[in-house]
Amino acid sequence: MSGQPNQMSPVKLGLAVAWSAFWTGAPIKLGLGLLFLAMGLHPWESAGLAFLLLLSIPVDIWAVGLAGRTIFLERLGVEPPDSLGLTLWWQGAALYATYGSLACFLARQTIAGAKAMATRIMDLEMLKSVPVAERISIELVLWGSVAAGVLLALVLGGLFLFGKLVQRQANAGRPSSAPYDARVHQWDLMRVPADQPLMLTVFTAVGVSMVLLFWAFMPVTTPHPHESYKQDEKKAAQVLKPAEALQKAERVLTQAESSVQTLEEKAKKGKGKAPAPDKKAAAKQKKA
Repeated sequence: MSGQPNQMSPVKLGLAVAWSAFWTGAPIKLGLGLLFLAMGLHPWESAGLAFLLLLSIPVDIWAVGLAGRTIFLERLGVEPPDSLGLTLWWQGAALYATYGSLACFLARQTIAGAKAMATRIMDLEMLKSVPVAERISIELVLWGSVAAGVLLALVLGGLFLFGKLVQRQANAGRPSSAPYDARVHQWDLMRVPADQPLMLTVFTAVGVSMVLLFWAFMPVTTPHPHESYKQDEKKAAQVLKPAEALQKAERVLTQAESSVQTLEEKAKKGKGKAPAPDKKAAAKQKKA
């Protein structure tokens, strides 16, 4: 049993712990990210990212400890230390703070150099006649293959170093003398405690609290028309009163009748008057 910790390579051991811990804490971080979005704090900006990283620390410690204990019991047959999660978390954080910065710098320099080399290759006289679409594809393959190879090597290097840290903790632990069935029961109890009603109550309370907070911070999203698109408010139609309508109609008819009578009288007076004699025509008749 003492030689079991060395059966897994550092890369495989680091990948097993890191990958399991990531997917163990990802749902909780996703819920926090959605809550921050409802509050108006974007998780990818300064304030939202700072709060998300701060709240992710206990989640990461718990996830790394749970994944590490499971790997130790299941694959290595080693009793995990009590502070395994905290130890692996701060060592991994220090490792990726230094190695991650170096890896990002090397990746950027590699991509820039590969792009420059691909441009020089495509500027050769024999390749200048290549059409634009094929030229873009060739350049992407030239620098993308180099960048992908370097990125894969950097990721494997990070997993190797993290696996070494996990392997050190495994070597420091004591071999487990319990049979495999007992170890399976042990890591099952780490995920689902013996007091299952209490766990269900806490899980339900946390879920309901998250939902209430989400809807409390959710901004109003009811669409409203813009000020420039506001339509004129329709005036309420007046109520029709038959009595008043009949009185108005009678007044109008009376006024119309009086106007017609006035016009008829003026027309009769105009017909009764004889036309005035023309003096010039009378003088011409006398001369004749």
